Amino acid sequence: MAITASMVKELRERTGAGMMECKKALVETNGDMESAVEFLRKSGLAQADKKSARVAAEGKIVLATNDDHSKAVMVEVNCETDFVAKDENFNAFAGAVAQNALNMDGTDIAALMETDVNGDTVEQARQALVAKIGENIQVRRMMRVSTGGVLGSYVHGGKIGVTVDLEGGDTELARDIAMHVAALSPEFISVDDIPQDIMDKEKNILVAQAADSGKPPEIVEKMVSGRLRKHVSAITLLGQPFVKDQDVSVGELLVQKNASVKGFNRLAVGEGIEKKEENFAEEVMQQVSGN
Repeated sequence: MAITASMVKELRERTGAGMMECKKALVETNGDMESAVEFLRKSGLAQADKKSARVAAEGKIVLATNDDHSKAVMVEVNCETDFVAKDENFNAFAGAVAQNALNMDGTDIAALMETDVNGDTVEQARQALVAKIGENIQVRRMMRVSTGGVLGSYVHGGKIGVTVDLEGGDTELARDIAMHVAALSPEFISVDDIPQDIMDKEKNILVAQAADSGKPPEIVEKMVSGRLRKHVSAITLLGQPFVKDQDVSVGELLVQKNASVKGFNRLAVGEGIEKKEENFAEEVMQQVSGN
């Protein structure tokens, strides 16, 4: 059967695959449109499997909230390059995934991948996008919050996302605290939230450092106490100087506003992923030498 340009165009519109891939699929299936769609899906799965081992440490943090801002979810969707992270197809996929995540319960990525998006599962849509864009794409993780208090959220450049759950205060304060968390990345809310083993480890390090100073024990103890307080302030939200007013701590600001932080979530694209170091000179030499 002769494969016409209109057939290729129709298949491309239905699947989003490239022109040559569509023509090949139609040739392989003797012009049967439905079989060609299935062929491309299978081909996309094969491509997705081949690319799944490649490091995907770029991407986007996408935030979705319900109408009354009592619920929010953040999803990290990864790709291999920052260029693809700005692609409209990638961003449309990431937005749809976040909306699906908002409408489900829990934070199970496997369950999220089975939800529906435009007649396909999220996993099928991911495979199709891998085939279309040519990069490894992964839905890595999500975080959600539900509150009867005040919910604040902030996304910085698509790379860092934060949600903050306040008791008291208002939406402006909640957003300011979310921006602060994005900027200074506190590990805990207050000193009471720091596990004792972490406190003990840090104190032991400071004691060893101070002991080398040769100062009397009572001076060493004061040095350690002061440095430990400084360290605690640096890693706790309430102890950090407020990012918009360095003269006041976040804890002091919250007291002024008659508010408290019940919890916060922070996601940064690619954190914890070991990125491949590119050696472009070596890569060019390999191409020149034909290796």
